Amino acid sequence: MTANRTHHAHRSFGPEDGPGPTGTPGLPHTSGTPGPRRTSEPTGTPGTPDPRRTPSPPYATTPRRAPGLPYATGLPRAFDLKRAFDLLGGTLLLLVLSPLFAAVALSLALGSPAPGGAPLLRRREVAGLGGRPFTMLTFRTRSPLAALPLLLHVVRGRMSLVGPCPLSPTHPECTGEARRRLSVRPGLTGPWQISDRSDLPWEERELLDLHYVDHHWLGMDLAVLARTLPAVRRRRLRRASARPARLA
Repeated sequence: MTANRTHHAHRSFGPEDGPGPTGTPGLPHTSGTPGPRRTSEPTGTPGTPDPRRTPSPPYATTPRRAPGLPYATGLPRAFDLKRAFDLLGGTLLLLVLSPLFAAVALSLALGSPAPGGAPLLRRREVAGLGGRPFTMLTFRTRSPLAALPLLLHVVRGRMSLVGPCPLSPTHPECTGEARRRLSVRPGLTGPWQISDRSDLPWEERELLDLHYVDHHWLGMDLAVLARTLPAVRRRRLRRASARPARLA
């Protein structure tokens, strides 16, 4: 029995046991040349954060805000749609009203009592989008036709068909909290103009403008434009009926 145990203990490994780690038959596969060490250190220059593990900054997708204005510098899609509507509508109105535009200019030139002719246009500096000032032009007349040159500003992008009332850059409502009215272009018409009250106080006009700035959309612009001409007609009728009463 002792001989059998010795023979079993010193049994040699044959080729059927498999090659060793160095490929030499007869050696048990228990150890071998160690492979390359794995490291958890990121590749690259020491001290440089791994771009695969660096989180995106929280401001990567956040639009930047203009100082003092509630809207971002990059205009939203709604503003692009509003600008496209202004450009298309202003161009069509200029083409349709061009004969009236020329007639008003000719009547003002011929009816001027001055020898050299008085200026056809009035000039007024107002605050545009973001507070940038520009010179607003209107005809030298006291009728609604005086606003016809404003269509030129609409096409050029300085004004909008619908927006807050144009104000001078030094107006108190162009500073402080009310400065947010400058986040949109001033309008040729607006909620203040379609109001049924002809003697609307400035405080209420300001509230209407700020409400438009905070809640405007294309449907509101269409509604204001549809109500502008009837409102102007009603205002003219009230003024015409008030004149005989004052004369009496």
